[in-house]
Parts: sequence; C-alpha cells; structure tokens
Amino acid sequence: MSSSPAPSGTGPVTDAAPLSLCAREPHVPADRLVAEMVPPPRFDSVRFSTYIPDPNQPSQTEAVKVLEGFAAGLGGPADSGRRRLFGFGRPARKTPSGPRGVYLDGGYGVGKTHLLASLWHATPAEPALKAFGTFVELTNLVGALGFQQTVQTLSGHRLLCIDEFELDDPGDTVLVSTLLGKLVDAGVALAATSNTLPGKLGEGRFAAADFLREIQGLSAHFRALRIDGEDYRHRGLPEAPPPYTDEQVTRTAHATEGASLDAFSPLLEHLARVHPSRYGALTDGIKAVCLTGVRPVPDQSTALRLVVLADRLYDREVPVMASGLPFDQLFSEEMLNGGYRKKYFRAISRLTALARDAGNLANAR
Repeated sequence: MSSSPAPSGTGPVTDAAPLSLCAREPHVPADRLVAEMVPPPRFDSVRFSTYIPDPNQPSQTEAVKVLEGFAAGLGGPADSGRRRLFGFGRPARKTPSGPRGVYLDGGYGVGKTHLLASLWHATPAEPALKAFGTFVELTNLVGALGFQQTVQTLSGHRLLCIDEFELDDPGDTVLVSTLLGKLVDAGVALAATSNTLPGKLGEGRFAAADFLREIQGLSAHFRALRIDGEDYRHRGLPEAPPPYTDEQVTRTAHATEGASLDAFSPLLEHLARVHPSRYGALTDGIKAVCLTGVRPVPDQSTALRLVVLADRLYDREVPVMASGLPFDQLFSEEMLNGGYRKKYFRAISRLTALARDAGNLANAR
C-alpha cells in the first residue's frame, strides 16, 4: 500500500487500522472492579519518603508522621485461607477502638493524593485487602454491584482510601456515608480527601467541618489532619492547545500503534451504553486516543460521563489528540457556573494536559 505525503507533524499511514472505543462494550467481572481499586499509575511509586514537606509548613511534616503511625497500626495477622470476593469464610474481626479514619484537609497542590496513595502503599496488608478509588469510582462500584454486594465485597478489607470525596449530590453523599458506616462496623479503616462544595470553588480548600457534618454519624470515626501549604491551583480555565485538523488526527491514529480513532459525537453516545465503572476497561490497551469533531457536550448527563472518561484517561496517562473545538470549550457557561462546575474544571484541566501530551505523538511522526 502506498501512502501519500503526511501533513506536518504526522507520519505515513500504516497498514494497521486504529482501534475504536465505540466498538468496545466491555463486561467487567466484579472481582476485577474491586481489584482495580488501587492508586493510579502516576502514583505507583509515591511513598511517604518521596513527599517533600515544605519547611515553612510544619503541618505537612506532622501529617506524614501521623499517617505513618496510622498505617503501622493497621497491621496484624492476615485472614486465614484464600480471600473470597463476597466475604464468606472470613473470620470475624473485632473493631478496634478509637478513630478508624483520617481526613486530609488542605488546599490544592499540597499533595493530599500523594499522601493518600502513600498511606495505601505503607499499610501492611496485601493489595487485595486494600482499596483506593475516587468518590465517583466508589459510587460506580455500588451501581455495578449493588449496595449489599459492595458491603460484602469491601468488608474484609483493612483500608479503604477515597480521593476527592464529593458532596455535590446529596443522594450519593447519603449512599456513601451509609456504606462507610457498614464498613467501619466491619473493622475497615478509612482515609479520605475531599472536593469543594458547590459555591466554594474559589476558596481552594474544602474545610473539615463541612466534610464531618455531611458524613453525619461517621464524624466520630475520623481524625482531621490539616495540611497547610501554598495553593498551586490555577484559577479559571487552563488554556487548551489549538486542535489539529481531521486529517492530521486520522493519519496520526493510523500511524500510532495502539491508538484509537473515533468521532466525538458517536463516542458520547456510546458512553451512555457503557456503565461508568467499565470506562477503565474501555481503555484497556489504548496507547493514545484520537478524536475528530470535538464539540460542546449537549447536556449534563453526557458531560458527567465525559468527566469520568477523562479521569480514567488521565489516571492511565493516555494522550488525547483531537480536532474540532479546543477542550476549554467543551462545557457551556451554564455548566461551568452550576453545581458540578468543579468536575468540569477538573475534566478540562486533565484533558488539556493530555492534549499537550499528544504533541509528542505528532512530533514523533
């Protein structure tokens, strides 16, 4: 097959056709959903020793000390026998006295997720007895397994870490609060960071009082750790790089091993047919995502699904090359000023970072 000259920044079309996310409908078994609740790849190597406290912020050093002690206190004899998915066959464990949870209270850019992942790594238990996920991933797990099955699945764990605890949906907040109560009763230790409430986007930190109030009866189980530090979060929308042409995106997809190629609108429609808990599996083996015809998302439900996909791509460090509108024009002003605006700001920030990473694909052609 002969190939025509490539546009600037792309290489020749290869014989291998690109993959398509729209052609995938993954069916993920329950044990995989739970097994994948580990720190994202970008936090694989973080440890307490790699967290560099600001010498001008003693609370950062104190947080590391407290979390190291908390992790050490979660050790003990492993459950006998082979761990079973739904909790049958586990010996009963006595619930320890004292706080069974820590809440990391601090602004953006102080390393809360780094510390949360370090706690997961430092806890002396096999990975199958520890879980790490965002609040959205936890609610998606409940949606996929059902409430009782989720309780049974997680009740034998030593530790559950929840990053970006979100309070913008009262129903989800009550659901997760009830779930955590069941897990605390089963002896599971908890650790959490949280997101800002709607209306507090510009404040840069969540505040422990709001978190403890919203989780109601669980507040006595949490010790709040204040982590002071400079707020590195960019205020306002990050500027997205200019989009490529349809031809550049298509040719790069054909020339990049493991790349997917989809039109944006059909992909949004496809996401509605795949449970968000499966979006990670949707991207299995994908080395780059190439999208043509990016346009503003049409409604809130579609936008929230796109947020979850953006999180999974960001966790896996998958570059995104796109034509159409830049990613900072994905969401309407009404969405950016509404109750879910924190999620949309995060999605824009993450997709923009992945779009910048896609520049390496073009330069490599």
